[in-house]
Amino acid sequence: MIREARLTDMDAIMQVFSAAKGIMRQSGNMYQWGEGYPSEEIVKGDMEKKGGFVVEEEGRVVGYFAFLPSPDLTYNKIYDGKWLDDETDYHVVHRIASYPEVHGVFSSIMDFCLSRDRNIRIDTHRDNKIMQHNLLKHGFSYCGIIYLLSGDERLAYQRI
Repeated sequence: MIREARLTDMDAIMQVFSAAKGIMRQSGNMYQWGEGYPSEEIVKGDMEKKGGFVVEEEGRVVGYFAFLPSPDLTYNKIYDGKWLDDETDYHVVHRIASYPEVHGVFSSIMDFCLSRDRNIRIDTHRDNKIMQHNLLKHGFSYCGIIYLLSGDERLAYQRI
């Protein structure tokens, strides 16, 4: 089940992020989501925009993601490629996280998002091979490189 995140979910969400960081480190993704990211403040911001969501299984929070409407400033410029559609409004998916023992979370998130908008953009770290695999498996196309406000590079994908 997917529902809007609530402030009372914060501890559970932070635990999911910690587990997701563990998955990243074990798979060789050593630098994405450094110390303090994602923070409670970022999640609260997602919630204030009505864009923070949890995935529940048997009443337990097992996943989190942000689903936010365009524009996303970091997607204004893309390098070494181009967006599939640079004219139409889109939604962005950020901060996908789940426990490693829970399967099907990514598919559930994509089903949820695609039922609300057919034009989805997402980015990931170059070392996040698991996310890259999932994106291609779910019909996303690699579009190029974007840079976060921090200056960090990310691989950008879109699905229409």
